[in-house]
Amino acid sequence: MPSPRLAVTWLALAAAATPVRAHAAPVHAQATPNGHERMVARLAEIAKRAAVDDIYVGTGALEKAQAELAALGDEKKPFKRWKLLREIALEELKLGRNREAVEHARAAVALDGEIASFVDPKQRELASLELGIAWMRFGESQNCVARHTAESCLLPIQGGGVHVDQEGSRSAIEVFERILRANAEQMTARWLLNLAYMTVGEYPAKVPEAWRIPPEAFRSDAAFPRFREVGPDVELNAMTLAGASVIDDFDGDGRLDIVTSSWEPDGLLQLWKRAEDGSWVDRSSEAGFAGITGGLNALQADYDDDGDLDLLVLRGAWMMAGGRVPNSLLQNDGHGRFRDVTYDAGLADPALPTQAADWADFDLDGDLDLYVGNESTAAIDAPSQLFLNRGDGTFVDVAEKAGVRNERFAKGVSFGDFDGDRDPDLYVSNLGQANRLYENRGDGTFVDVAEKLGVIGPRDSFPCWFFDYDDDGRLDVFVGTFYRTVEPVIRSYLGLETGAETLALYHNESEPGRPAFREVGYASGLKRATAVMGANYGDLDDDGRLDVYLSTGYPAYEGLMPNLLYRNLGTSFVDVTTAAGVGHLQKGHAVSFADVDGDGDTDLFVEMGGAFTGDAFGNALFENPGFGHHWIEVRLVGVRSNRFGVGARLRLVVEQGGVRRTLFRTVKSGGSFGASPLTLHVGLGKAEKLVELEVSWPTTNSTQVFRDVAFDRRVVVVEGEETLRTAVPSPLPARTR
Repeated sequence: MPSPRLAVTWLALAAAATPVRAHAAPVHAQATPNGHERMVARLAEIAKRAAVDDIYVGTGALEKAQAELAALGDEKKPFKRWKLLREIALEELKLGRNREAVEHARAAVALDGEIASFVDPKQRELASLELGIAWMRFGESQNCVARHTAESCLLPIQGGGVHVDQEGSRSAIEVFERILRANAEQMTARWLLNLAYMTVGEYPAKVPEAWRIPPEAFRSDAAFPRFREVGPDVELNAMTLAGASVIDDFDGDGRLDIVTSSWEPDGLLQLWKRAEDGSWVDRSSEAGFAGITGGLNALQADYDDDGDLDLLVLRGAWMMAGGRVPNSLLQNDGHGRFRDVTYDAGLADPALPTQAADWADFDLDGDLDLYVGNESTAAIDAPSQLFLNRGDGTFVDVAEKAGVRNERFAKGVSFGDFDGDRDPDLYVSNLGQANRLYENRGDGTFVDVAEKLGVIGPRDSFPCWFFDYDDDGRLDVFVGTFYRTVEPVIRSYLGLETGAETLALYHNESEPGRPAFREVGYASGLKRATAVMGANYGDLDDDGRLDVYLSTGYPAYEGLMPNLLYRNLGTSFVDVTTAAGVGHLQKGHAVSFADVDGDGDTDLFVEMGGAFTGDAFGNALFENPGFGHHWIEVRLVGVRSNRFGVGARLRLVVEQGGVRRTLFRTVKSGGSFGASPLTLHVGLGKAEKLVELEVSWPTTNSTQVFRDVAFDRRVVVVEGEETLRTAVPSPLPARTR
């Protein structure tokens, strides 16, 4: 298991649904003149302090260790010197000073003879492992980063992914082989040795047989067309640390935009627009993002019901007591220009560490409410918050009254109506503690039924979501695992017992009045042990089934493991990662499924980059090669319900060869780390006819049915209208709630 030195220590209301109320237009809170400027100033001050104090990007720890080493002078204190050299190497590696990190790690290993008699052999082994990792990171920075190609860092590394400058990898190979000669069971060294041989183009032939991971271990379980990583070609591969990805149309021009963040306190929030030539242009300045920095996650919603999409940026995650950083609610003016209204909306304080939130109309009054899952620990009392939308642009926290404070280390949040009673229920994934399933009672309160229904695991969990993966009309629950060691991953590829929980998939087997779930993750093919951070779902092959993509890793530099793609076969999943060419080894975060190039199929965008300054990486866009299947995109316009129909359910009946099939979709942005468009892209496979398109609106308990719908196009459903539109009406119909 990796040393703790290789990774930062991680841990381990409203009344009942009422008749819709009527008013003609959305009412906004009066923005204070300095609300935006006040947030910019607050974030700037936080970034200033973080430049020294932040445990991920600050220089303070390095400067302290350097001063202590200098103070030793010529004193003969080999153990103290050894510890400080290791600490300095780690801090330099975190800051991206890779050559310096190598030199200090090498100096520490050179002291091995002087400390061998009184230092545990495992600790000495870890010092060598740290040197190998430093060399490996040096090689990655000289090649995967500086000489990036479409094949860089894709497992198995080959072709254009082979390093040109091989000093780092070859030096790492020497170190890892030395470790393995002494301890053949050192799994991390074995894993990284195989990866290092790939980077010099000598895998598998030159890997010593005793330590070789066979090529068949990496092969996909089924054929799948290869996607091409085109981020550099279209100028979308911005170098970032861990962060958000939100794809939607923010200026109403009918084309998708991309918003990304980078989580360091002074990291950029960026908006990308697609140019006529297919490239993407940074329009962050025009969007008003200057000074709105940081944020590990973000998601879109029309919180003020004015017909355009606003943004919520989440901050402070993983920082424990240091995570008292405010989130940002950014109000859209309808043209893709944003202003921070967090203070005006009542969301700025208390500022608590989070990266998980979701929007839903939990009280069915026609506007969107907000749940924020905070990270509560012994270091900080951070209960989660349920913000009731007052309908005037402001919110009030009703979590205590509603019974959803959670008071655990929340990492994933998702709303979904699992029991079919119209009002949205809430799943909260908690790292290191039991998860929650809060059933909405319909009277402004919730009750946790997770233990009763057997959906409390995995214990080490992260992203989660509701979706109907088998199209039986009931929402199932997915929960990703998160392990801060690469050993279970290696053992999983070798077919060995991992001792780790696998990905959880709770199949909804509820009947009227009898809610029930059955865990089917491993049995359904979700077999890998892995550390999932960002994740989402969408139909990549347009066959009408929702596929799953998981972006993986953990902060430490040895945490190199492939992102995973699971193709949905209907009632089971199959791993097609390497066949599709999407098994990126660098740290993966937010994931979005969207037809970004407008050609009728779903592409895959992944926000890349790790936690530390030195672990920046370019974001990835995997272009769909096309499958020749039919599709339809559906945008909802609420009149009495919320404007984008969040929470509404679609039922589509398709026919092929006289056989009918039913598909179900719910309007939301997808998983809990990464946001896809609220306009739903639904694959129809080889269907010859779209017999019915039905939309059910929970707010009003009304249903619209459209028959014999033409497909391979984008349609708009306006609540209450009898015919489909092909464009969003302008102006929008007046609200009547």
